[in-house]
Amino acid sequence: MFDLDGTLTASKKVLDKNMATLLCQILGETHVAVMSGANYQQFQNQFLNYLNCNKEKLKNLYLLPVSGGSLYTYQDSKWQLIYKHSFRALDKAKILNAFNKVFHDIGYPHPKKIYGEVIEDRESQVTFSALGQKAPLERKKEWSMKNDIIRRKMKKALEKYLPDFEVRLGGLTSIDITKKGIDKAYGVEQIIKLLSLSKKEVVYVGDALYRGGNDYAVKRARIDTVSVNGPEETKKFIHRLVKTQATLTCPLCGATQTAEIPTGSCMPFYKCQKCNKLVKAKDGDCCVFCSYGDKKCPLKNS
Repeated sequence: MFDLDGTLTASKKVLDKNMATLLCQILGETHVAVMSGANYQQFQNQFLNYLNCNKEKLKNLYLLPVSGGSLYTYQDSKWQLIYKHSFRALDKAKILNAFNKVFHDIGYPHPKKIYGEVIEDRESQVTFSALGQKAPLERKKEWSMKNDIIRRKMKKALEKYLPDFEVRLGGLTSIDITKKGIDKAYGVEQIIKLLSLSKKEVVYVGDALYRGGNDYAVKRARIDTVSVNGPEETKKFIHRLVKTQATLTCPLCGATQTAEIPTGSCMPFYKCQKCNKLVKAKDGDCCVFCSYGDKKCPLKNS
């Protein structure tokens, strides 16, 4: 299981090609779940639109938007909603009222420049983003360094007004509110139940597993966790999980040799270690692994 922002992608940034290739590789070998405070539409815009796996691999992918408040699986060539814990109109009004009280209580200074909605209704979650939902990453980092104490004070005050809800810090500038008991630990439990897994078979990778972080709730599920500091560390973790080597058989002399499969590009030539000839991929194949390897390259398999 993976977090999205700060783990598979930079905050609110789209999935890069190399990460997409690695995910397609691992989806060919095992189940993968991605859980985030983002809503389903954000998953589409940031993640799914850049994940070009084939349909069979997508059947191994599970999406848990709004911190486990909903679950989607890929069935019959489309994404299907399995459950959604939506707020009632009364709940939303109570949450909005609580925010207004907290703004007044602590004398919250709203930033002069806002990028999109500050309080967003995500159906199963209400999210406050200090600079707005579309704020640039650098501005969010800047705000967080100066104002994180204020954000934590807001969280504590909201907990007083909303004792029947979950109140969590999210990302760099956000506060997420869901129904009581709906958090990332709940999301983990739903995946375990759906796939009939034991807790020993599940690992969660996230960038905010520290106390107070938006992945910290996962620790209550008592599964293994891996803390990363951004997408590049996540790529290294996935590399360790997937098979990245293949055996090439020279079409000229029949000799075999082991080679590392590149994940971000194709390799149209290789030099045979026995006959020293430069071997070219067959016409129509993207690389020598597709032509002469015992395993195709991930770009071909995606």
